[in-house]
Amino acid sequence: MSAAAEARTGEHEGAPLRMKDLCAQTGLSRQAIHFYIHEGLVPEGKKTGRNMAWYGPEHVERLLLVRRLQEERFLPLKAIRALVGGDAGELAAAQRGLLLEVRSRLPQPLTDAPVAFEDLGFVAARHRVTLADANRLVDLGLLAVREHEGRREVSSSSEWLLNLWGQFRAIGFTDELGFGPDDLLIYDEAIAALFQRQARMLADRVAGQPADRLANMVTQALPLIHAILIHLHSAAVRGFFASLDAARPLGAPAATTDISEAP
Repeated sequence: MSAAAEARTGEHEGAPLRMKDLCAQTGLSRQAIHFYIHEGLVPEGKKTGRNMAWYGPEHVERLLLVRRLQEERFLPLKAIRALVGGDAGELAAAQRGLLLEVRSRLPQPLTDAPVAFEDLGFVAARHRVTLADANRLVDLGLLAVREHEGRREVSSSSEWLLNLWGQFRAIGFTDELGFGPDDLLIYDEAIAALFQRQARMLADRVAGQPADRLANMVTQALPLIHAILIHLHSAAVRGFFASLDAARPLGAPAATTDISEAP
């Protein structure tokens, strides 16, 4: 197919933009756009050949959103992927408008926080985390970083994760036992799914409510929700170990919790 024919095909299908057009309209490099596509943050273009694809306005809009979330909100890729692939894009205009009003009334720590950047290796060393682990957390999309003068710099809003991961390593969750940064994904995925349901429930039920009242409700509810999560998880742990004792064979001695009797 000739270039002219390909152009007509792209325009006919509503995708009149080439890669160079995406670069020009978003200010992103070809490599950055391919990276976002590979990571599932932006849909692929309509391919008309091995090295040829066409893109539409929706690709420009998504790329600008991803860039804004990463560069202005300093969100890690995992969080961005959950946002752009979740229910937020499906909210009705009235719901979105109300939630934006609520956001403007929330305390700064829930919306924006001062952000500084430091060399990833330096911050990792401060928390006794290997650079390999730190880079893996970045690759998993759990750490917010930026590329600066050929090196990775981590956002201060993500440093808490390096701190906690360093503590996990210190108490014995080592590579030798099969533990690694990938194990944190189960918590990230569970929270992402939970939050999507929470956001949808809130958006469906608050129509007509004053934004000030809703902002106050959200601010006061968050510590309660966090407490519920802690208690439910603790109850699940207790229930799991209780089930081990309940499932023991008849006649077998019951497990003891008295550590003084341990050999």
